[in-house]
Amino acid sequence: MFDKLLEVEKRYNELSEKICDSEIVSDIEQYTKLMREMKHLEPIVEEFREYKKAKSNMEESRAMLNEGGLESDFREMVEEEYKSSKEALEVIGEKLKVLLLPRDPNDDRNVIIEIRGGAGGEEAALFAGALFRMYSMYAETMGWKSEILSASETGLGGYKEISFSVEGDGAYSRFKFESGVHRVQRVPETESSGRIHTSTVTVAVLPEADEVDFEINPKDLQIDTFRSSGAGGQHINKTSSAIRVTHIPTGTVVECQDERSQHKNKEKALKVLRSRLLDAEIEKKNAEIAGERKAQVGTGDRSERIRTYNYPQGRVSDHRINLTLYKLEQILNGDLNELIDALITADTAEKLKAQSE
Repeated sequence: MFDKLLEVEKRYNELSEKICDSEIVSDIEQYTKLMREMKHLEPIVEEFREYKKAKSNMEESRAMLNEGGLESDFREMVEEEYKSSKEALEVIGEKLKVLLLPRDPNDDRNVIIEIRGGAGGEEAALFAGALFRMYSMYAETMGWKSEILSASETGLGGYKEISFSVEGDGAYSRFKFESGVHRVQRVPETESSGRIHTSTVTVAVLPEADEVDFEINPKDLQIDTFRSSGAGGQHINKTSSAIRVTHIPTGTVVECQDERSQHKNKEKALKVLRSRLLDAEIEKKNAEIAGERKAQVGTGDRSERIRTYNYPQGRVSDHRINLTLYKLEQILNGDLNELIDALITADTAEKLKAQSE
């Protein structure tokens, strides 16, 4: 571990010099890239420097105690210094183990979230709307920007499906554990007998792909235009502004009809397409690396039931980490940090366990 930390510190020092170079400062893309790398290394370097300081203090105290001849008061003080330095070393050492775990390369990306009503018809569509509201409110509390990319609304204000982007530093690192099946248990407003219904909604969280991640060959695309459906007045009947993009090699289909401009709809559809293709690549790599799968909370499988929202009991249960919180209303209003922090902690613990094995 020590050798690895020395390498990290060396790289950090190199970056510190590079970002002062006038040529690099004038190249915004390269400067941003180096600053991002430096930001990732900074907490490791800071802890490592504290570690070295504590180690030096401990060794110095031990040497003084071994030499002997110290007055009792001074000896007590040196013993206390030795003890506190040793304890600090242990604490910092554990922190460094966590900091040195391999980072998910997509953690800093923006995300595209796709929510689809599953079993439960209109009730599932209404809950899809509740989840969209929950994620939008959470994004707002984090100071992130969200934008609807496409939506298929139902008559009662729910969504058969909705996809939207969230732009913000570290958005993927906070949202990535939301992929899977979300189950809701509640009495529908339309239910006169007061029976509790169970419905499901599927959530997919995709890291947003840049154009450089996926250079799509235009020859691989089939682009169709059609008239928008849903609310929108006379505009719907007059123009075919909605876009359907089919990626022929993979059969991936993306539709976008939210904007009045055909060009904007195409732009949004390609954004979603690139992210779905990147997500498929990530899934493929994860499937190949069985050990990496074991070191994750849940598999990220869309068919995995990950959470239940029980309205009568006011509780939310995450089945992957056996966590139950009796704060349903707050969670649905975007108070997700306690849930997400617990998932990140559990994921880190699994990775540390896998590393030690």
